[in-house]
Amino acid sequence: MKIKKLLLMAATVSSVALLAACGSKSASAKDGNKTVKIGILQQINQTSLDEARKGFEAEMAKEGYKEGKNLKLDYVNAQGDQANLSTMSQRLAKDKNDINVGIATAAAQALQKADPKTPMVFTAITDPKSAGLVSSMSHPDKNATGVTDMVDVSGQIKLLHKIAPKAKTIGLLYNAAEPNSAMQIKLAKKAIAALGLKSTAQTVASTNDVEQATTALASQSQAIYIPADNTLAASMATVGRVSIKKGVPVVPAANAMVTAGGVATNGISYEKLGRQTAQMAIKILKGKKPSALPVEKPNKVSVFENKKMMKKLGIDQSVLK
Repeated sequence: MKIKKLLLMAATVSSVALLAACGSKSASAKDGNKTVKIGILQQINQTSLDEARKGFEAEMAKEGYKEGKNLKLDYVNAQGDQANLSTMSQRLAKDKNDINVGIATAAAQALQKADPKTPMVFTAITDPKSAGLVSSMSHPDKNATGVTDMVDVSGQIKLLHKIAPKAKTIGLLYNAAEPNSAMQIKLAKKAIAALGLKSTAQTVASTNDVEQATTALASQSQAIYIPADNTLAASMATVGRVSIKKGVPVVPAANAMVTAGGVATNGISYEKLGRQTAQMAIKILKGKKPSALPVEKPNKVSVFENKKMMKKLGIDQSVLK
C-alpha cells in the first residue's frame, strides 16, 4: 500500500510539473518572449521603396514586435541586380524565417521562387496577378498576399490634362523591362486616347539613359507621364532638371517622385503602405493563412503637389482644386 501511495504521489507531482511547464510556455509566447524572424528583400534603393520598408518596421514596433527583443529582422537590398535577387532570396530561404517580405515585384518573385514554403507578404507592387504572385486578388493561392500600390491611372492622366490643358501630345517615359510600368503605360495610352490626345513614348534600360530619353521626349510632347517605375523613381532629380529646362511638366505616379522632380499626382504614402503591409504580416504571424487574406489596395489616395516645381513652370496651383 505504501508503494502504491508513493507512486500515486509521484505521478501527481509529475502532472503538476508538466502543467506548470505548459502554462509557462504559453505565457512566454503570449508575453512576446518568442523571437519572430522576418526576412525582407528590397528590389532597389529608391525613396518609395525605402519608405515602404520603414513604414513596415515602424508598424511592427508599434504593435509590440521590437527588434532585439522579440523580433529579428534580416533586411537585404539587391540594388536592382537580378543576380543579387537570386542569391539573397536563396539565403533568406535557408534562414527559415517565420515570414518573408518582398518589396517591389522582382523581389517578391525571387522570394516566391526560392522559398514557396514560407508565407510571404509583398508591398509596392502594382499588379500582383500579372506578376504571377497570386492567381486571384480576392483568394491568394500561392502562400503570398500583400498590398498593391496601384492607383487609378486614368485619374492621373486627367490630372495631367488639368495641369497642361493645351497639351496635344503626352509623353510617356518608362523602363519596358518592368512589368508594372508596361501595364500602367497601356492604361495611360487608353486614357490619353479617351481625351482625344496623342501619346508618344521613350523607354530607358537604366538610370544612365534617363537624361537623354527625357530630353528627347520633352522635345516631342507638351507634358510627360511616368508610371510607378523603379528606374525612373531613382532618377527623378534628373527628370526634374530637364523638365524645368524644357518647360514641360511631369506627372509621375508616386508621391516621392513628385517631391524629387514632378509637379503633382493622385498618389499614396508608401510609408502608410508599408504600415498596411505590416498589419497583414501580423495577422499571418498570429495564425492566419495568406489564402485567407485578400490582396489589399492602398487605404487612401490624395492629390500631392510640388509647389516649387509648379512655380518654376508657371503653373497655377488653383488648377488642382
